[in-house]
Amino acid sequence: MRPIRPACTATRRRSARRRSAPLLSVVGLTAALALTATACGPTEDGASGTPGARTTNSAGTSGGSADGKITIPDDLKDRLKEHGVDLDKWKNGEWKNWNKDDWLREAGDFINPIIAGLWDPDRMKDADKPPKQPVDNDISGDKGVTDPTPARLPAKAVKAPYHSSAAESGRLLFDGPEGSMACSATVVKDPAHPGKSNLVWTAGHCVHAGAKGGWYRNIAFVPSYNDQAKPVSKSTPREQVAPYGVWWAKSALTSDQWISQGGPTGGDGAPYDFAVLSVTPEGGAGKSLEETVGSALPVEFDAPAVPKIANMQATGYPAAPPFDGERMFQCTDKPGRLSVKPAQPTMYRIGCTMTGGSSGGGWVAQGQDGKPALVSNTSIGPVTAGWLAGPRLGPEAKAIYDKAGKK
Repeated sequence: MRPIRPACTATRRRSARRRSAPLLSVVGLTAALALTATACGPTEDGASGTPGARTTNSAGTSGGSADGKITIPDDLKDRLKEHGVDLDKWKNGEWKNWNKDDWLREAGDFINPIIAGLWDPDRMKDADKPPKQPVDNDISGDKGVTDPTPARLPAKAVKAPYHSSAAESGRLLFDGPEGSMACSATVVKDPAHPGKSNLVWTAGHCVHAGAKGGWYRNIAFVPSYNDQAKPVSKSTPREQVAPYGVWWAKSALTSDQWISQGGPTGGDGAPYDFAVLSVTPEGGAGKSLEETVGSALPVEFDAPAVPKIANMQATGYPAAPPFDGERMFQCTDKPGRLSVKPAQPTMYRIGCTMTGGSSGGGWVAQGQDGKPALVSNTSIGPVTAGWLAGPRLGPEAKAIYDKAGKK
């Protein structure tokens, strides 16, 4: 959920676990920038807390400036220039900064180079910490059409293997100024490529920090994460936690409203807190994501009004206590209405005890054709984790969805 601080989860990585990722060959822009990254980068105000991202050159030595900023080996810069990418000139190098004044934030700024092997089981597990600033039970400024707070509904563990009943669901991993973070996400259909979709739906705050930040880095999707619901440790085989591979975002789109108005506790951007990713397998060309997992959900825009919806089912990987982020849970409830501002779209709200980490997870209801369809995603929820709220998907959501299919 997005306990209104990105309902994603965050953790600073311990120094003992900092490591470099292998240098990759250059295969197009998406795979071109072989930067190593520790989960602990410069702080949001630009000051370096612990050493930031590093790079590894062909000799295997790591590099970084004294102030913790990324440095790129000259040979890698030359190789990138062969592909038309001059990192010194591109946005004046701002792509590598977390400083809020330089952090890449505009819709066209997204860049997410593949770093093979970066998301190993140990690093995935390190993203299992809860957010620091969850929302209050009562949202400040809550006005308009709002139904009574729903009854607290305990989340139910999904029976393993998850792929049997929720093949479209998975975990989204990424890095921010505070370290590694995690959300949930869903494979959705791509009308432009029937049966071969590479699109993933999640929350806007799981890919972009909103009004005071920019795009997160190292965004990757793991479908059916920990499919067998087994304990996860740093010695766990990657195939156990990522049975269908790791899929890197090559493009990301979120609403202009989230970029301009979103905040640590949702802010005015909460009703527009959604995003669509176009992903590619870490290992390169192969089957599409939809073909790989065997399923994808259609997206229903302008779903029926709340009174006409019998129930919605939210799926995710909650990580804040009492959960640990390693297992999939679901809540099914008849939705109510939640208004943050009268002039903005009314959000859906259900009773559910899922916590941080479930953000971005898909909400499924019966579509107009009578079949399951994605109608929302987890966005915000309270400190006590008694309910979740998600945006109603309207024209703004459809616009980014249509655009994602054309990329």
